[in-house]
Amino acid sequence: MTCTELMTHPRDILLGAQARTGTLPVCDHYSGVEARMRKSLALQAEMTEEFGACVFDVTLDCEDGAPVGGEAEHAALVVSLARSAALNARVAVRVHPVDHPAFDSDVATIAGQAGDRLVHIMLPKVESFADVERAARALDAAGARQLPLHGLIESPAAVHRAFDIAGHPRMQSLSFGLMDFVSAHGGAIPSHGMGISGQFTHPLVVRAKLEIASACHAHGKVPAHGVVTEFKDRAAFRAAASRAANEFGYTRMWSIHPDQIRPIVEVFAPSPDEIHKASQLLRAAEAAEWAPISFDGKLEDRASYRYYWQVLEKAHQTGRQLPDEARAWFATPRPQ
Repeated sequence: MTCTELMTHPRDILLGAQARTGTLPVCDHYSGVEARMRKSLALQAEMTEEFGACVFDVTLDCEDGAPVGGEAEHAALVVSLARSAALNARVAVRVHPVDHPAFDSDVATIAGQAGDRLVHIMLPKVESFADVERAARALDAAGARQLPLHGLIESPAAVHRAFDIAGHPRMQSLSFGLMDFVSAHGGAIPSHGMGISGQFTHPLVVRAKLEIASACHAHGKVPAHGVVTEFKDRAAFRAAASRAANEFGYTRMWSIHPDQIRPIVEVFAPSPDEIHKASQLLRAAEAAEWAPISFDGKLEDRASYRYYWQVLEKAHQTGRQLPDEARAWFATPRPQ
């Protein structure tokens, strides 16, 4: 791709500096037991082949996956799995919190030995900007300066500091840790606040979710909706994913069971009608050199062009079929 082509690509024209923030797959799948971690990586490879894009990350879990006293052995296992994954795999690792005795050894082993095969490190129980700074220094010391951090917000105090945490340059995404957040209230939030309906209706939980999503959008980071534990009720889970995406501003969601992956990808993907409109509108805008136009009897300008460009990016990211007129924009990988 020539410099001229680079400067006239819709992503650069419409998003400008925001283009450097990049995008992430809409699903982040967690597993911590060896057999499940191996199955998760195999499923990722299968679905990448099916969709023509890697539609979910696999996060190998040390915090909940490592047996007490076996943290070093589990970290070594995670390194082995990450290094043996396919070259086009998207593999991340959740390490222990910064105040856990295993944190430093986790980072030294995992980032030091497999940092070049990872897409990010998930940092649980982030409480402050200083926690992110400590984790960033640990990654740098392990020789993994290129690795971004994702943070898990799990307490009322962390929610209060979400804007500061999201503003750290190393932070790429924030997730909401529902179960710990509810527990941190000492019974003030009833147990249904952890359930599939209560987490979308209890005022304190709703406020926390909106604060985290808003903090991420303010700093150009990715808000990731956390765990929905009712994975056997597919209709209810799909409805929850839809609320996270369409009412709460989340552009990514956790999966804790393989059956949750496809519903997340489907719910967070644009509809065929939206994809068609986006491609038609943007080609018309391009022909007008991105000046305002009339389209279907409505005035459209740069603000709506940006929105519809992001529709096409998400369609590509979720393996949706793109119309011919839009496919060329995604034929060559874009620098992030």
